[in-house]
Amino acid sequence: MKSRIASIGVALAILADLGVNAVFAQQPPVKRNFEVEIQAAIESAKTAAGFEFLGTLVRTCLLPQSGGEDTRDNVPSYVTNPASAPARDTWYAEPAKVFDNLYFVGGKLHSSWALTTKEGIILIDTIYPYNSEELIIGGMRKLGLDPKNIKYVLISHAHTDHIGGAEMLQVRYGARVVMGGPDWELVEKYPNRYTTMAPKRDIVATDGMKITLGDTAITIWLTPGHTPGTLSYTFTVLDRGRVVNVAYSGGTAFNFVNNTPDPGIKNFQTYIDSQKHIAAKANFTGATVLLSNHSEFDNAFNKNRMLAGRGNGPHPYELGADWVQRYFQVMQGCARAAQLRLEQRLVQTAMP
Repeated sequence: MKSRIASIGVALAILADLGVNAVFAQQPPVKRNFEVEIQAAIESAKTAAGFEFLGTLVRTCLLPQSGGEDTRDNVPSYVTNPASAPARDTWYAEPAKVFDNLYFVGGKLHSSWALTTKEGIILIDTIYPYNSEELIIGGMRKLGLDPKNIKYVLISHAHTDHIGGAEMLQVRYGARVVMGGPDWELVEKYPNRYTTMAPKRDIVATDGMKITLGDTAITIWLTPGHTPGTLSYTFTVLDRGRVVNVAYSGGTAFNFVNNTPDPGIKNFQTYIDSQKHIAAKANFTGATVLLSNHSEFDNAFNKNRMLAGRGNGPHPYELGADWVQRYFQVMQGCARAAQLRLEQRLVQTAMP
């Protein structure tokens, strides 16, 4: 008798559950409020940016996006006609010793960094072909560095404002060139675009690879998004003998195809995942300095001028670990907002 009652109880419970599920099945799907989600993502980016990363916020959240990589294979005008290059006063900046072993040899807008070691120099990014000679070679000599000591050249991504001097440095000084695999392929795919800039294929970067020279190492992290082969880095520098951890962001703007749901949604997810990846590595190392290859993102040009009046005060580049993390939060928030816009468009297109 007891077992029969128990069986009836189980059956009633199953029927009740099925009834509840049937009620829920009859309910219309919850409609997403994309505008609220988009605004929340933007607000999270604004909060993270504060006043420190306004340039990053404006570029990734507020300005219209490019919509994708230019696939034309044309020789740049400043290569065929050097007189067409931008005027010197628009890009020239004085070189600067930023840390005991890290030197700025870039321009007003685009950066190049020389990391010195006991065995030579690791150079990060090489600017344009029309100004790499004056900014990098000339800048190093002004700072008492010998360009012949450049042993490695790390290219964060294969755009002409960062790879411009790589071929020259490889040919002239025999420097080893490091770049992400997909970006080596970009250089080989567009021979005209990279005229005078294309180094011979050399070291293909892998995630976690260390480039070691003397007593110094730079760890490479694959952060695809800005280009398929974008690289970011973590390494240490010295500030008056004190060890300081650095995170270097290799690509910021949404340069990939991003104006259609397919493949834009996927591309934004790749970008977001990459920012989480380098943020985690920066957090693990305790990075308190954020560097970039554009002054609009790390404010290098202005911070270099602040160094002259530093005295015994704090280093203008040393923001603290929390601010370094906030930089990557800005990029994630803006990318998520843009991704949500594409998801909204996809849903609207699918509606009857």
